[in-house]
Amino acid sequence: MTSTFLPDRRSGPDAGPVPPAAARRPPRRRTLHWLTAVGLQLPALVLFGVLVLLPILFALYASFFRWGGFGMPSNYTGTDNFSRLLQDPVFLGDLWRCLLLVVLSLVLQLPFALAMAVLLNQKVRGRAVYRMLFFAPYVLSEAITGVLFSMVFAPGEGLADHLLGGIGLDGLGGEWFSGTSTVLATLFLVMTWKYFGFHMMLYLAGLQTIPAELTEAAIVDGAGPWQRFRHVTLPLLAPTLRISVFLSVIGSIQLFDLVWVVTAGGPDHHSETMAVTLFQYGFKRYQVGYASAISVVMFAISLVFALTYQRFVLRRDLEGATTTMRGAGA
Repeated sequence: MTSTFLPDRRSGPDAGPVPPAAARRPPRRRTLHWLTAVGLQLPALVLFGVLVLLPILFALYASFFRWGGFGMPSNYTGTDNFSRLLQDPVFLGDLWRCLLLVVLSLVLQLPFALAMAVLLNQKVRGRAVYRMLFFAPYVLSEAITGVLFSMVFAPGEGLADHLLGGIGLDGLGGEWFSGTSTVLATLFLVMTWKYFGFHMMLYLAGLQTIPAELTEAAIVDGAGPWQRFRHVTLPLLAPTLRISVFLSVIGSIQLFDLVWVVTAGGPDHHSETMAVTLFQYGFKRYQVGYASAISVVMFAISLVFALTYQRFVLRRDLEGATTTMRGAGA
């Protein structure tokens, strides 16, 4: 009697690899899938092109003109605006202050956020309340934060001066935002209060994905608290740390709202950032061509940093995510 179960012609020892599901689909079905994907993405692509790509291209175009913002640019000046940037002491100071804020964020703000995250990841009484209190400043808008700390650090009348006076340290107060030597440090203090809670919550989320079994195994092996943190927690938290560093650097490059509300770049440009300088020239002095050149430089700095960071730092994380998605799809 003939068997009704015919052998699979691809199951022999000389059979080639089984083609993936996408390759076995008929051409019409593959075309339908492609059209469906394009149709679903088309509205987002149109919005991205109109709201992102076109303004970038127009800013690049306007940066080659001496233009006041009315009508279309017509007074072509070539690269004069960019040459002016390289000779502008205010803009060169902006670059230095941006670098200083980035370094301070990486050296002080992020380690402080990590320390608080590690502390609040322990079994501490009322830790949910502490988490809420530390994250609450991030929820406030930059405008509210700026107005609040303008009153806190008001010379002679603010809460900070009253507290210092109450403990006999009157000489440490007084200038805060009004002194050229103290404004940037005070501004960074406000930035830390405002943004460290966001990074703390990122680190908390990363810490809670670390299996407790690994820590318990390290304890059994005799590892101390620092050894567990150095050899277990920190390596597993590295992807979260890399994302946090990326967001912190990009945020420092684009810093505007908080500075504008608190100091508007003063005194004497000592707290000015690239975004504040751009706003001053574009909307206060109506030198939109020069402001466009500043925006192009800001975009170039952000783009170069993002691509470099992705290529050399985030590459392993992105490859791991791609491999995971492919495995899930299979």
